[in-house]
Amino acid sequence: MLKYLLDLFLFTSLFIAGCALMMVIQTNQLLHLQYNHVAYLVFVFFSTLCSYNFHWYLSGDATSENARIRWTQHHKTLHLALTSIGTIVSVWYFFQFIEHWIWLAGAVFLTFLYSAPKLQYGPFARLSKIAVGKTLFLAFVWMYVTTFLPIAIDDHHWNMTTVLFCTSRFTLIYAICIIFDYRDRDYDKLSGIRSMITYFDERGINNLFAASLAGFALSTLALYFYELSPLTIVLLLIPGVITAVLYPVAKKNFSDYLYYFVLDGLMMFSSLLTIFIPNK
Repeated sequence: MLKYLLDLFLFTSLFIAGCALMMVIQTNQLLHLQYNHVAYLVFVFFSTLCSYNFHWYLSGDATSENARIRWTQHHKTLHLALTSIGTIVSVWYFFQFIEHWIWLAGAVFLTFLYSAPKLQYGPFARLSKIAVGKTLFLAFVWMYVTTFLPIAIDDHHWNMTTVLFCTSRFTLIYAICIIFDYRDRDYDKLSGIRSMITYFDERGINNLFAASLAGFALSTLALYFYELSPLTIVLLLIPGVITAVLYPVAKKNFSDYLYYFVLDGLMMFSSLLTIFIPNK
């Protein structure tokens, strides 16, 4: 029963939607953003639920998966239902921020574009052949929705702190995405999906991962000079340290639970830590 509930929580994307929620909460807290937080959190949760269930509904042949693909193949109807629910709720809340429609439309377009190659017909099928930067693209979408977009809606906190915070979050997510792409590289090669990970050799992938974590460390440390406290900086750095430690493990252990619970969870892990510190 516990395994069934865990699979339901992870594979319906409730967990990853919750991660997105926590990341937005952290952005609001650390950058002191003032806007309709609750409405935006609902929008992010259900739009994430929609996009991920749509993605997995189309991903039944990804041979690099194990438990998740077996689960997906038996729960197509549930994926479709959650996609529909997510679409209805996120569209409703889209109109709560209609004055910022151009920023929101960018998020919707980028999110759809990531899953579009899986439609396998017309111009969408050709996207997989040209999406060399798909890892960069996914990391950018996550940073855009959980960090840049709240700042854009607030529109009063454009400064070096926000630039560094966006950079810090993007580079950490990118490092985690590299690990996912490393696991999927054989499937991507067979499917004709292009990415930097399919082009690079082992040493090149290691260097790319190290460069991403270095960018994360530098941008996060630089936040010390722009408003954030030493304790906050330390807490923000913790997921990067854990990601570095897990990198050699995750290159050999392709467990879905390691990837979809531990690695995905690292994106929002510092949010669980900073939420308990004073907002300064």
